[in-house]
Amino acid sequence: MSIYLDYAATAPVRPEVALEYARYLTLVGNPSSIHHLGQEARRAVEESREVIAAAVGCHRSEVIFTSGGTEGDNLAIKGLYWQRNSEDAARRIVVTSAVEHHAVLDTVEWLEGQGAEVQFIPVDRTGALDISWLENFLAERGAEVALVTLMLANNETGVVSPLKNVSAIAASYQIPVHTDAVAAFGHVAVNFADLGVAALTISGHKIGAPVGIGALIVGRRVKLQSVQQGGGQERKLRPGTLNAAGVKAFAKAAEFALDELDAEAARLGSLRDRLGSEIKQLIPSAEITAPGKWRIPGSLHLRLPDCSSDSLLFLLDQAKIAVSAGSACTAGVTGVSHVLLGMGYEEAEATGSLRITLGYNSSEADVTALLEALPTAYEAAKRAGSNN
Repeated sequence: MSIYLDYAATAPVRPEVALEYARYLTLVGNPSSIHHLGQEARRAVEESREVIAAAVGCHRSEVIFTSGGTEGDNLAIKGLYWQRNSEDAARRIVVTSAVEHHAVLDTVEWLEGQGAEVQFIPVDRTGALDISWLENFLAERGAEVALVTLMLANNETGVVSPLKNVSAIAASYQIPVHTDAVAAFGHVAVNFADLGVAALTISGHKIGAPVGIGALIVGRRVKLQSVQQGGGQERKLRPGTLNAAGVKAFAKAAEFALDELDAEAARLGSLRDRLGSEIKQLIPSAEITAPGKWRIPGSLHLRLPDCSSDSLLFLLDQAKIAVSAGSACTAGVTGVSHVLLGMGYEEAEATGSLRITLGYNSSEADVTALLEALPTAYEAAKRAGSNN
């Protein structure tokens, strides 16, 4: 039997959500059509919009459905940048960090190729943002900044950042803040209004919904340019036929995640702490990344010296245990973690990283199976590295 401990990549679809998804797949109406079948689909979408809005602490009109986190990040970052730069050509700076998901980093890099200037807020070896740097930089060049984009929780280390503080600082200079909350939503409390951000990205496949559905939360008074045209759906920010079945499944998964949030945080936090403690006993040289920081409850990120992540993942997979070294969203490429490099680790230090993420059906037996397989896999990975 396979053990799945890679929830940060994609959570298995919950059976109840799969049933809801299958039921609404039989809807034939386009939610934009005026006939009764179209209006039935529209009703499903709008009921789901209410659910997502309640789950994330925003007004229903602020929920813009997308295909997932990457689309949401692109829409928010490009849209905010183009809007701000069109209003004031001096605003061409994007502030971000080197530990963001590639959906953010690649989008920012693309904007840089179109004339934007990118500034990276420093991040220390615990994953903490240098808030003092941000204060000083905005005091000096705030009038040139188009937007700030920083993730709420890191998808590799699980570290949660103080986005409410970031937003308060940026607000002094009328600078909008976007946050990629894909890794955070459904695992820690996320409240759009309380965070004070202009835009926030979430995705369904991290909480047990099917792949291909997500949302960008955009404040009602926030202006951003659309990255595509046609149709006028979703406040004209994301035109195209709405995925009614996916939206309904997303809402169902969000209800489960929010109903179970506190209980699951306690349960998964306990499993994670057991894993970290016993791995340290089995492999004393193992180092837990950012152990003293506020992290997503089910997230454990480790550095295991003298082995490559590729070898370790292969050997664990041979033992029927699915884990990861970092983001699973880079076209199947592992390599050295850009997050650890962004935190100041040398390439040799970042080579043997391991990301274990737990979810709604992770159990004590799963943890035990990993603990039994890891020492042997680690020793074999070290030998493989020494022979190269």
